[in-house]
Parts: sequence; C-alpha cells; structure tokens
Amino acid sequence: MTHIILPVDFSDTTDKLLQGAVKFAQTTQGKIFLIHVAPTDIGFAIGDMGFQYFPEIEQNEIKEELHQLNKLEQRIIAQGVDCEHMLRQGLAKDIILEYAQEKNADYIVMGSHGRSGMYDVFVGSLTKDLTKSSTIPVLVIPCHSND
Repeated sequence: MTHIILPVDFSDTTDKLLQGAVKFAQTTQGKIFLIHVAPTDIGFAIGDMGFQYFPEIEQNEIKEELHQLNKLEQRIIAQGVDCEHMLRQGLAKDIILEYAQEKNADYIVMGSHGRSGMYDVFVGSLTKDLTKSSTIPVLVIPCHSND
C-alpha cells in the first residue's frame, strides 16, 4: 500500500487538490494521511496592551479545523480510499516532513496555484520548500482554475 501525505490548508484550492490526491491513491492502492498544520500563534492578538493570548480563540479555531479535517476524511473514505487525519501546530514544512517520516510515506502531494509566472507564486513557497527538502517524492497537482 502506498502511503500518501496530503497537507491541506482549507483554501479555495483544497477541493482540486483532494480530487487529484484521491485519483492518485485509487491508482496506487494508496492510503491518504491528511494533515493540517495550524500556526502556533492562533490565539494571539495585538491590542492596546500589546500582544495578548486568548486561549478560547485558539481552542475554537482548532475545533473548527478538526471538524473540517474530519469532513475531508469522510469524503475521501466515501470514494473508497483509506484515510486518517492529523492536526498539528508548528512550522508547516518541518511538521509535514516529520509526519511523512512517521507514516513511512511514499509521496507527499501538494498543490500549485498558478496565479502568476513567478515560481514561488506559481508553485507556492511551501511546495517549493518541500520539494527542496524532502527525501521522498513530492507530487505537485495543478489546482488553479481554467477560467
């Protein structure tokens, strides 16, 4: 069974990325390991008194992101692909590469945005960083619309 790491950020490209990853997993009899990396500063805000931490904001945001991950996992499973999900906080590149090692991943599937001719914007800086740092293949799925 092929182990596929699928980082998601719940952006407008997530649906296209999910479709491509599911098709790839179906072709390779793969299992998808969904991961969302939340920033470590979710509950912080700047106010009159400087930086303040609001744990309830962080808890609510994490709860909502877990709910979204669960919905994505159910969509993948409904298409006949085995899946599990994980939410972690930290630096996305580092967390994704650690998770790929933990799951003995064969591939990391990322999306491209196609918003301009510049490489960083076209592919995405996280995708670029992962392709440079990963010891396993990074499959890049074009997620831009054909409009």
